[in-house]
Amino acid sequence: MKRYSISVVLHILLLVILSIGGYLLFHYELWFSTLIVTLLLIATGVHLYSIQMRLAGMMRRLTDSIRFNDMTQSFQPPFKSRMMVELADELSQTLKLFRGRLLEEEVKHQYYENLLSKVDTAVMVTDRSGRVEWMNHAAVALVGQETQLPQEWLTTSWNETQVVRIRQQGTSVEMAVSCTLFAAQNKERLLVSLKNIHSVLERNEMEAWQKLIRVLTHEIMNSITPIISLSETLSERGIPERLSEKEYGVMLQAMQTIHRRSKGLLGFVENYRRLTRIPTPVCALVMVDELFSDLRKLFPDAFIHFAATHRGATLYIDRAQIEQVLINLIKNAKEACGQSTAPQIEVELEQIPGKVCSLTVRDNGEGILPEVMDKIFVPFFTTKPSGSGIGLSLCKQIMNLHGGTITVSSEISKGSCFTLMFPGR
Repeated sequence: MKRYSISVVLHILLLVILSIGGYLLFHYELWFSTLIVTLLLIATGVHLYSIQMRLAGMMRRLTDSIRFNDMTQSFQPPFKSRMMVELADELSQTLKLFRGRLLEEEVKHQYYENLLSKVDTAVMVTDRSGRVEWMNHAAVALVGQETQLPQEWLTTSWNETQVVRIRQQGTSVEMAVSCTLFAAQNKERLLVSLKNIHSVLERNEMEAWQKLIRVLTHEIMNSITPIISLSETLSERGIPERLSEKEYGVMLQAMQTIHRRSKGLLGFVENYRRLTRIPTPVCALVMVDELFSDLRKLFPDAFIHFAATHRGATLYIDRAQIEQVLINLIKNAKEACGQSTAPQIEVELEQIPGKVCSLTVRDNGEGILPEVMDKIFVPFFTTKPSGSGIGLSLCKQIMNLHGGTITVSSEISKGSCFTLMFPGR
């Protein structure tokens, strides 16, 4: 390319010199010399024009090769010239490099497409309106050759997951739908992933039912067994004509036991009714300082501390329900610190404007045994001799109704930390 540049510059200089020389010869009326210079000027211009046209022809071949994806072209010099040979070689090398890069990109494209086609998660690319542009094999098997996704699938917040139901082979299947917004070629697109979680939900539901049934049967059997045993004993004794004081005392004691266990069973059933009839939260903005102030009146102990990350923090909650949750958690924390010589309970709110906020109840008590960590939110499960087993389950249901979560972390002899997560507004 350097020789070509030098050649063009020399042609231009020669044209300028010949033009000036021809003008001077014409001015001095040297007609023959003027004719010779004019012919040389024309010949130089024609030569430069032919070089440019040949170069333009080679460039046209290059652009046609790229336009029609014909990367097998090679360039030959239009005439025997060292300059043209170098130019043809450079164009051939350029096309070869371009062909190599296209091949690399195609290999990458095939690699990633095959990789996405092999994963068991359904992946689709759509525009903002939900029109499908690409899907892998798992997506085809799941939703068929759909060209438009349902609008409700696209209403989920970006990078969050929602559960939807779709009909598949005549049955309803639960799917976890996740949408991610990205930009490509100056256009916004959605990367939609679908995961069949029907079997996982069924397994978790079955495990939850099994845990609940085990607790229910345990409580019911504890109450029914002595009632049956005592009633059977009384039936076998019969009804004598006259009761001695001893027999009367035995029968009275048996009847009191039956009454006590029946009353306990009735209280258990009443707790179950209470657990299944939680009203829908009536949410409003609540000042955290006011909430903490009321809780301090209920728990004036010096070792219970309340704190918020900044003044004026608010929560969009049903105050009565969340207050009940905090009362349950603080009471549990006090009981856990019962054997501690220096008990500490901290209730702290951390809020990020526009995002989720967390409310933690942390203690330095005895902690929770690892083997019961996954059971503490199961209804009627309790490790306390006088506990009903509905406190933490009630807390979990209230948080679910608020669209939030409750989690726990604990270490034996170091304490526990319950975290309430509230969605941002």
